[in-house]
Amino acid sequence: MAVIGVVGAGVMGIGVAQNVATGGHDVVLVDTTEEVLADARAAIHRNCRLSRMMGGPTLDPDEVLSRITTAVGLDELAKAELVIENVTENWEVKREVHAELDRVLPADTVVVANTSAIPITRIASVGTHPERVVGVHFMNPVPAKPVVELIPGFHTTPETLRRTRELLSDMGKRWVDVKDASGFVSNRVLMLTINEAAYLVHEGVATAESVDEVFRGCFGHPMGPLETADLIGVDTILYSVEVLYEHYADSKYRPCPLLKQMTDAGLHGRKSGRGFYTYNA
Repeated sequence: MAVIGVVGAGVMGIGVAQNVATGGHDVVLVDTTEEVLADARAAIHRNCRLSRMMGGPTLDPDEVLSRITTAVGLDELAKAELVIENVTENWEVKREVHAELDRVLPADTVVVANTSAIPITRIASVGTHPERVVGVHFMNPVPAKPVVELIPGFHTTPETLRRTRELLSDMGKRWVDVKDASGFVSNRVLMLTINEAAYLVHEGVATAESVDEVFRGCFGHPMGPLETADLIGVDTILYSVEVLYEHYADSKYRPCPLLKQMTDAGLHGRKSGRGFYTYNA
């Protein structure tokens, strides 16, 4: 697979595009505006420059970016042999994007849905070729996380899985095979933890700093749950919890009102400069 398409130039899409390019593939990165794409290229350059400092390999930013072209809209993806979708964890947004991908892409193009909670069979039902759709839950930051969840939908074919595993190998990833159930393994557990941690702050039981210190100091976690929420994105956490709540109709997934308020206020975590913590620009 020479050309890989990446949909969405947010935090996840930037990481995926960089990781695919360092794996030796040409990348077409698409989003809705040239401004977003320019910011994405600047972020990839910065991330490559800092890679060694952050414990990763030494990367030449210009060499990595030479493999990445950008485009507004999805039409340029028609030349890709595999496309990785990374838009926000909102069903209506996902549905619209996958309907458009179904229109633009040749029938044999593999479509990878990067999702943390939405069932793959539901995503595949949008298009006319559900057999080519598979789920991969990449972790953030993508280049630094060696393991992903690989989730086939009801119709996913062995050939689709083979080609996806081939790309994951090129990206240096190991995969854990998981059945198609909302939240898969990681987020069935993690979202409950983060949501309940947010309730502790919401109810005044403890500060965010205190909650995270318990998890770091008592359990040896490198990051507390609310630091993790800021890294993933508070809005993404909310959308994921809402998907779990809708899918399982179980009150244990009730979204914390504080997550809703923070999302409405634009306090999305690291990507916005402020979430449970405040970050330097």
